[in-house]
Amino acid sequence: MKFDIMTLFPDAVRAMLGTSIIGHAQGNGLVEINCINIRDFAFNRHRRTDDYPYGGGQGLLMLADPLFECHRHLTGGASVHTVLLSAQGVPFSQQKARELLEKGHVILVCGHYEGVDQRFIDECIDEEISLGDFVLTGGEIPAMAVADAVCRMVPGVLSDESCFTDESHFSGLLEYPQYTRPEVWHGRKVPEILLSGHHENIRKWKRAQSIRQTLARRPDLLKAEDLSDEDQKLLSAFPDEDGFGAEP
Repeated sequence: MKFDIMTLFPDAVRAMLGTSIIGHAQGNGLVEINCINIRDFAFNRHRRTDDYPYGGGQGLLMLADPLFECHRHLTGGASVHTVLLSAQGVPFSQQKARELLEKGHVILVCGHYEGVDQRFIDECIDEEISLGDFVLTGGEIPAMAVADAVCRMVPGVLSDESCFTDESHFSGLLEYPQYTRPEVWHGRKVPEILLSGHHENIRKWKRAQSIRQTLARRPDLLKAEDLSDEDQKLLSAFPDEDGFGAEP
């Protein structure tokens, strides 16, 4: 998987994506993340990448030329899926991360100031993505989030595929509650079933708790989840996260 990130702050992006799991993945050649400074493609001696918008308004807009030249430098005229991180984009999701993974090579453009000259968007951008219904000062944080979410699904980046397939949102449900040592903490005990060693019952418990978590916190996700007859039974079989109910 290859990401080219067009940004005004490449050092900040490199510092984050060059550490921990994604940093190791780059070191092992599993993913490639390049951070390109848009200012290097500015035509003026001050490397200015912004100007006032036509028609008035607050703030500055990113100039089309530096963005275009940077993009052309990366693509060499070839077609590479290009994403603008923008508050106007579609909300990012696990499904979108899977779609980007299939692209193999993606360019992420970090917007700044009051936005980007629309002509660059019309000419070079394939889609716009947002982290949610809020506004940030720039596209670097969303770009890092997108790259991280996609790269962690590349085979070999995590120790096992289940490290991400069992997590929240991947299957359409939120993740089940998890516990580690000690068995009792501040008077709160680990559910007995997790200590039982009965793998099938533990699997069922985890599924039931995922459904229950989703019902309580994100019922909108559950609308898209086709619950099987077994799932319906599990909600009765496991009445709460503290125990194992009788089979119906």
